[in-house]
Amino acid sequence: MPADPPPLTPDCASCAGLCCVALPFAKSADFAASKPAGTPCTHLAADFRCTIHERLRPSGWSGCTVFDCHGAGQHLTQHTFGGRDWRAHPELRAPMFRAFPVLLHLHELLRYLTEAAERAPRSLYEETEAARARVAALTAYGPDELPAVDIAAERARANPVLTRVSEAIRAALPGPRTDHRGADLFAAHLRGADLRAANLRGAHLIGADLRGADLRGADVTGADFRGADLRGADVRGVLFLLPSQLRAARFSASEDGSRPEPGEA
Repeated sequence: MPADPPPLTPDCASCAGLCCVALPFAKSADFAASKPAGTPCTHLAADFRCTIHERLRPSGWSGCTVFDCHGAGQHLTQHTFGGRDWRAHPELRAPMFRAFPVLLHLHELLRYLTEAAERAPRSLYEETEAARARVAALTAYGPDELPAVDIAAERARANPVLTRVSEAIRAALPGPRTDHRGADLFAAHLRGADLRAANLRGAHLIGADLRGADLRGADVTGADFRGADLRGADVRGVLFLLPSQLRAARFSASEDGSRPEPGEA
């Protein structure tokens, strides 16, 4: 096990284009064509770069611009497989493509638990850090061990910890703390809504109008913000907001021209 947890942000230059080959996608509003798992995207170059990277959205590949591997790609390439890739070593195709989806889920879970450990009240820190350390240890598994990890079981183990941290943090915040867990808020009119400390875990907010909404301290774990209008919304201190969620939404720049980072207070 490495002394430090793996980086949780992508470094595409250190990856073997795994998201472009190991994962499947279906033709839709997000992808211009279908592709089965294990088949390289037709736009993947020999050096693992995307040949249409600068024009992905206008070319119908917005799903690629939203995707985030949370650092799993470079970790699998550089650490799990020691810097080897599936093109130079064709015998690694199957084991790499089996391991990548598992490590992808582990890195996402580790990202949630890392944030939870950083923000947990003192009374919950020990169990939260233990949960984080457990998942961090799983990311250090080898090529033969990773595919055997039960992701559903690991999520079920971590979810109560994440829920307790979320509830403790939100209970100490001002706001109505509305419960919208798993709610169908497709194209909902929520402009200017007071959603401070709300529970939006798993909420379907596709195309929702959230302009000027106050989302400070809300828990947005797994919320679907595709096409949601977040222009002018206040997302400071939002819990468990992933970069992919922000990229999937419409969001205006702040006054200084910067884009808020997940969890920024």
